Amino acid sequence: MTTILDIAKLAGVAKSTVSRYLNGGSVSEPTRQKIERVIKETGYIPNAFAQSLKAKQTNFIGTIVPRLDSFAASRTVMGIDDELKSLGYQMLMSNTDQSVEREIETIYNLANQKIAGVILLATVITKEHLNAFREVGIPTLLVGQEHTEVPCLIHDDFKAGYEMGKHVLSKGHKRIAYLGVGEHDIAVGVKRKEGFKQAMAEHGPCEVAYFETSFSMQDSFRVSPKMIETYQPSALVCATDNIALGALKGAYSIGMNVPKDLSITGFGGYEVTGIIHPSLTTVNFHFKAAGKMAARKMIKLMNGEEVNHLTRMDVELIERESVDNV
Repeated sequence: MTTILDIAKLAGVAKSTVSRYLNGGSVSEPTRQKIERVIKETGYIPNAFAQSLKAKQTNFIGTIVPRLDSFAASRTVMGIDDELKSLGYQMLMSNTDQSVEREIETIYNLANQKIAGVILLATVITKEHLNAFREVGIPTLLVGQEHTEVPCLIHDDFKAGYEMGKHVLSKGHKRIAYLGVGEHDIAVGVKRKEGFKQAMAEHGPCEVAYFETSFSMQDSFRVSPKMIETYQPSALVCATDNIALGALKGAYSIGMNVPKDLSITGFGGYEVTGIIHPSLTTVNFHFKAAGKMAARKMIKLMNGEEVNHLTRMDVELIERESVDNV
């Protein structure tokens, strides 16, 4: 059976371009001719599900997630699914494996299946995302990232960073390391760090050094031992619970005791952080509640009701065993 990918290869264009063409989006005249020629030669028939729904609006809501092994994403999706079912809608989920190209392609593919709306658990919003939103012309909601052009639901990352910064300083720590992620991620890489910096500025004096890793627990475990030995902080604030778990193992690998020798904190409120030893001081993000809120907001958008452009979920600091008094 011929697929969209086959059509794209034979026409010498991107798969997303073929999806856009099939969905009625704009493509150049030469590109349109190439795609139509290949479709005619191969006898390609568009997705049967999409064809059968051509004249209808479905009760499917497309939910796009960047990865499946994320606690935050899985809990958010659980909330979306639970709430949609209770309201008589169904969720159609697609994983993009942290590929921006696949994310944009999925927007067109979902629109081609006549889904009623798209909820995107976003890590970054590019011009290509915005173009896709405009071209498909269906209600779209961002979860986790903020943008002026698209309705969005976010967690209060600035407050989370600020509260954690205040907490660590209140325990007497004066030499602190912050292990964050790249600033391409506005929520975690920018807002969370800005909140932490604000706390440092208001409640210092202290020495702070900023380091960077990925969201991977393994990467954190790899980089944290050298960072700890070189900078010798009394407290290490990690931008996510996964990063904190990797750093915790990294600290143990060089013979350090947590929290006696080094205090470690995270962000997220993952379940595992409450049962490990020492239990992790963190900021709880209400992911499942955010998913339910996102579903309700999407239904309102689909029905043409007025909604707040920005919805901000509150956060909650959880003090546990991994931070010691100095």
